[in-house]
Amino acid sequence: MSAVRETAGARAVPELELVGVEKIFETKRATTHALTAIDLTIEREEFIAIIGQSGCGKTTLLRILAGLVKPSEGAVRAEGRSLWDGAVLDTETVNKLGIVFQDPNLFPWYSVEDNIALPLKLRGVDRKARRARAHELCELVGLKGFERAYPRELSGGMRQRTAIARALSYRPAVLLLDEPFGALDAMTRERMNLELQSIAAATRATVVLVTHSINEAVFLADRIVLLSPRPGRVRSITRVPFPRPRELDLETQPEFQDIVRELRHQLDEDA
Repeated sequence: MSAVRETAGARAVPELELVGVEKIFETKRATTHALTAIDLTIEREEFIAIIGQSGCGKTTLLRILAGLVKPSEGAVRAEGRSLWDGAVLDTETVNKLGIVFQDPNLFPWYSVEDNIALPLKLRGVDRKARRARAHELCELVGLKGFERAYPRELSGGMRQRTAIARALSYRPAVLLLDEPFGALDAMTRERMNLELQSIAAATRATVVLVTHSINEAVFLADRIVLLSPRPGRVRSITRVPFPRPRELDLETQPEFQDIVRELRHQLDEDA
């Protein structure tokens, strides 16, 4: 399956755009060239999965999109607006982005409701509105009835649902996910994939997912970006043709397995 060349033309401003992005980490002991020549356009409400070998720069790329890491060169734009003005981060633009990591990073002394509402509290939203939004999100992510529970009382999947709800609390246009289900067992991970698909559809958010699972990428994404080994560059972009909503038995279909096989072949070539 060949890479898809992104071409310019008359269209709406993309949700996210990276142009000529490079990232070099320098320490006293070594220089690491993590990413090189990254050009990528992500449209509104698109679901993008990023895959590649360990160490290829997937997480670095996601953190650059989130404004957590400044690129060494190149431009990063959200809705046509640069995330960086020189060394200064555009916080107004970054506040339109939500991010979820593999570790839910919940506050153990906060209830589910309070963990979800925390970003709103930091933004000065009043308690009544925070609580209403938290309850709305608990219903969306399948946590209704657990609003007053504490993280220690939740399963791994429920803790990750809480983290996703927290990231959605302020209605971000973009949801960035770094291996959010990597620590879950296989059956829970499958259920969470279905949940994430439903959440993306309900919120109409643009989603960028970093994952090591090819099956997960093909099941969830509209396009899959495969990065080459370090320094990571876009090796290929694969379009996934299956209509939504997708059910788990899709993974048994020959067309699904053909895409998985081709992506695995590309990864093996880079090994």
